Amino acid sequence: MNRTLKVLFFALIVRPLVLIGLGLNILNRKDLPTTGPSVIAANHNSHLDTLVLMSLFPLAKLHRVRPVAAADYFLSNRIVAWFSQSIIGIIPLDRTGGTDTDVLFEPCRQALDQNEILILFPEGTRGDPEQMNRIRKGICHLLDGREQTPVTPIVMHGLGRALPRGEALFVPFNCDVVIGMPMKIEGKSSQFVKQLTETFNELFTHCLTRHEDDPSV
Repeated sequence: MNRTLKVLFFALIVRPLVLIGLGLNILNRKDLPTTGPSVIAANHNSHLDTLVLMSLFPLAKLHRVRPVAAADYFLSNRIVAWFSQSIIGIIPLDRTGGTDTDVLFEPCRQALDQNEILILFPEGTRGDPEQMNRIRKGICHLLDGREQTPVTPIVMHGLGRALPRGEALFVPFNCDVVIGMPMKIEGKSSQFVKQLTETFNELFTHCLTRHEDDPSV
């Protein structure tokens, strides 16, 4: 990862895009983790999700923030692979299902051992605009034996309209980022998935743009 290029990319391109192109409502920014090892668990509707989340961190902390991303997409060609790994700093994850769980998550665990902050989308894929998919148990497999590692839930609303899946045209919209209190995995994985789902649903109630879309919410 090229630390200098990463800082320049976020300082000169991403932050102006987020601050000027999007009306971003951020709630509970104080609960954003500043040190690792820790995991951010967020919903996923747009390619903007990762960039918006990373833009919330001080530039001096960005080299510690590592998004976990699909290897089949972000390593699809040499240019995308170089940019994803050298500038964004992704940890590629094999989604084909043919890799042993311990091997699959080993790079993520190494990152946590180096006190890094992982960005993880527990739905496993992008949903339709402003719609959540079912949360999977991958986050529990990742943190098996590391139950004390804090998981910070974050919901975003509006980014699925600003840059939906399959679209290349960015459309400015007001968007929300609501940061929850850190959680720890306790009990069975199914219990944590249920708890995280309920937490996401509660955080969504604080999204101003969600209320604008549906006044009955």
